[in-house]
Parts: sequence; structure tokens; C-alpha cells
Amino acid sequence: MFKIKKGDIVQVIKGDDKGKKGKVLRVLLDSKRAIVEGVNLVKKHKRRTQQDQQGGVVSIETPISISSLMLFCKQCNNPRRSGFLVLKDGTKSRICKSCKEVL
Repeated sequence: MFKIKKGDIVQVIKGDDKGKKGKVLRVLLDSKRAIVEGVNLVKKHKRRTQQDQQGGVVSIETPISISSLMLFCKQCNNPRRSGFLVLKDGTKSRICKSCKEVL
């Protein structure tokens, strides 16, 4: 189980894209990687087809290691460690370890 899920806002903490923020589009559990919007872009040559009349060179996001990502806390306005808090009714919620705000 990872602390990063689809739809989370994360910041890259190491690598070429260090400091960039983006939304997690997909988490690949088997390879421990995630696809983040606007991060780790590569150029891909696309052929003109019936559906894609434009073709040409396009930029696509490639998977980045989850260890290079950190959850972004909107309250602290910084990437922070996250933890879990078990509520009295038995449900778990993710919190920022710095400000104790629910993510």
C-alpha cells in the first residue's frame, strides 16, 4: 500500500523535474511508479491516422518512481510527510504530519 493515490497533488523531490508539482493521473502498483501530470515529459513521434489527423511530435508523461514524489500539503504550502489517523468510528484518514490537517 502506498501513501500516494490517484488524484493527489504531489511534488517531485529529486531528479530532473525537482520542484515541479502535479496531479497523479495513475499509480502503477507492480512497478512502484506513478504518472504525474506535467512531470517527466518525453517527446513521441505520432503517425497521422484516421482518428489523429494532426500527427507529428507530441509530449507525453512517463512514469516516475514513487520514492521521488512527496504529498503536497495545501495548508503548509510545502511537500510534507503523511501519516494515517484512525478515527473513533474506525475509519482511517491521511493527515499531514506537520500540521495534522486531513489530506
